[in-house]
Amino acid sequence: MVAVALLILFAGALIGLLPMIERRSIYFPTAAYEAAPEDFGLRAETLEITSAGGVRLAGWWIRGSGRTALLYFHGNGGNISHRLERTKMLVENLGLEVFLVDYRGYGRSTGSPGEAGLSADGEAIYEAARARGFSPEQIAIFGESLGAAVAIETALHKPARALLLEAPFLSIPKMAKTIYPFLPSLLVRTKFDNEVKIRRIGIPKLVVAAEKDDVVPFEQTRRLFEVAAEPKQFFVIRGAAHNNTYIVGGREYLEVWKGFLKE
Repeated sequence: MVAVALLILFAGALIGLLPMIERRSIYFPTAAYEAAPEDFGLRAETLEITSAGGVRLAGWWIRGSGRTALLYFHGNGGNISHRLERTKMLVENLGLEVFLVDYRGYGRSTGSPGEAGLSADGEAIYEAARARGFSPEQIAIFGESLGAAVAIETALHKPARALLLEAPFLSIPKMAKTIYPFLPSLLVRTKFDNEVKIRRIGIPKLVVAAEKDDVVPFEQTRRLFEVAAEPKQFFVIRGAAHNNTYIVGGREYLEVWKGFLKE
């Protein structure tokens, strides 16, 4: 009886810890900035945006030509300072106005990350771009990796010109299955069910896949493209891994972006 009681106690404790373990397996925020826009020769205005629950989001409005605003939703690690190299590439070559803002719990933003919170943050960033004079026809929504889920959620609820997704996954339970094949899906509380949501988004979509993605299975990215509603475009960066897409893609990568946004 004592052994059974201890086993039940252990199981209960483990189940109670699962949400914390799950969060730490999905989100890898860092607080300290490693660079600022001016280090890359970029003109920027500091942003402080209020999101749901009174959370304050910190970021930058990086200036371009003024024609198209790109809402840049980054991946699950680091913070916005780690995305400045790519941002410089997009601003200098495509003239984009980039709204680069950290989710709650990342960088200098307050709060703690979670699915509902990140979804609310995406909408708050969208409204910040609208408040600064950009119409829906001037807003393109971009998400890389986990940020693709935030981008999809934002595009589901807010009108925009286009949706760009890089290395997106089908859902968190399906990602968990690839890493922990014996973990029951019912125990995974975070969903980010991109596979279901993308079917309902009618704006033009560009889905970019890394041929040798070492984080998100290539098959998941391709499947997400397959189930997405038209109009849509698929681009594979040959030889690229999860974190070096824009470097390996180079000029071709930029030309695909340019052609897509022009259309």
